[in-house]
Amino acid sequence: MKRIYSILIRSGIIFLPILFFINFSYAPAPGCENRQQPDNTDLNRTITNDLSNEPSLYGLDERIRRYMRKWNIQGASLSIMRNDSLVYSKGYGWADKENDLLMEPGNIMRIASVSKLITAVGIMVLREKGKLSLNDTVFGPHGILDDSTYTSVIKDKNYYKITVEELLRHEAGFTRRYGDPMFSTRYVIMQSHLDGAPDHNTLLRCVLKKPLSYVPGTSRYYSNFGYLLLSMIIEKISGTDYESFIQENVLHKAGCSDMQIAGNRYCDKYDNEVKYYMQPNDEAVYKYDNSGEKVARCYGGNDITALSGAGAWVASTPELARFIASIDGKPEIPDIINAESIHEMTKWIDKKTYALGWIDTKPDGEWTRTGTLSGTSALVKYYPDGECWIMVTNTSTWKGPLQTRYTSSLFKSSRALYSVLLPKKNLFSAE
Repeated sequence: MKRIYSILIRSGIIFLPILFFINFSYAPAPGCENRQQPDNTDLNRTITNDLSNEPSLYGLDERIRRYMRKWNIQGASLSIMRNDSLVYSKGYGWADKENDLLMEPGNIMRIASVSKLITAVGIMVLREKGKLSLNDTVFGPHGILDDSTYTSVIKDKNYYKITVEELLRHEAGFTRRYGDPMFSTRYVIMQSHLDGAPDHNTLLRCVLKKPLSYVPGTSRYYSNFGYLLLSMIIEKISGTDYESFIQENVLHKAGCSDMQIAGNRYCDKYDNEVKYYMQPNDEAVYKYDNSGEKVARCYGGNDITALSGAGAWVASTPELARFIASIDGKPEIPDIINAESIHEMTKWIDKKTYALGWIDTKPDGEWTRTGTLSGTSALVKYYPDGECWIMVTNTSTWKGPLQTRYTSSLFKSSRALYSVLLPKKNLFSAE
């Protein structure tokens, strides 16, 4: 059916925008092969475009396609949940244009900083188990990461003041004064005279040698590195790797079986993972490992895997919806964290304070989580009326992180027109 539909698209019988992109070579590198999905990917196998073929919502579909045409987006996935019921889930455009694969809801994509929400839930799980407190310090003799490998290079004693909560709220003292260490791997390699891309322990030592930009808790500055530290805290306390802990203690309990840490190259992708695209004329960049090789920005410009809990997860929009349903405090789907943790994560303090994991929460109960990487943009919007809209794309735009503002506007205008027309069904039951 997908093959027939793609032929119709190409012939003009069904209209979709024709977009033009630079094609880099994605031939598999030596020792490179597609990753395998877990066996129990039921949600992503059973929820298909056909289940949301609603004539009353064709206007919504056209709005999404217009949005994609405007921003030259190859593929997108939209899921809408109401009171823990998945009422609409659809893919638009291409999952992999060169291989004639149309986007389906079950396709997984990099979700960038939406990963931070998953990491924050992992921290709350450990807190509920009595394994840590949000007031625990991170470094120093009584800190969680107390290994002398780290503490021996610290010269700025303000590091010893950093708490787990300050990492969660981006208040730990890290800025981009020396560049974002998660997105400047080549410079870290050159400055520290490394032979290749640093592992997490090496990167941490490189960063700890430099002074903090402000005293922890006195200001805020969005920090990807802070969420890498949270990933390392999870590993230290749990005694297992970050990905395994999160899958076993967070995602699987939420009913999400097909979420993994992303690879860096096209040939590292999972079986049902999309292909990522840049905009026309986006130039090739030097690979993150300082090898001198030039690559597409979305396939080697940055070390995506190394982002870990700061931005490395791949997921489908239906499974993201299922995850949100498990941390929203509503009774229809059991929550995986308790009411106190949900309140801590979503409470509004003031305009200057980041929520825990969420990028923004408002006094009226609206919660937002955004994410952007080369080749993807993701937005999760949870509204006070119980609706949650989630969109992930497989294409970079020139707006970069600002793209989610336009997606948010699309959600707002579309909700005004189509919320009342959303079907009364639950696609989660299709499992």
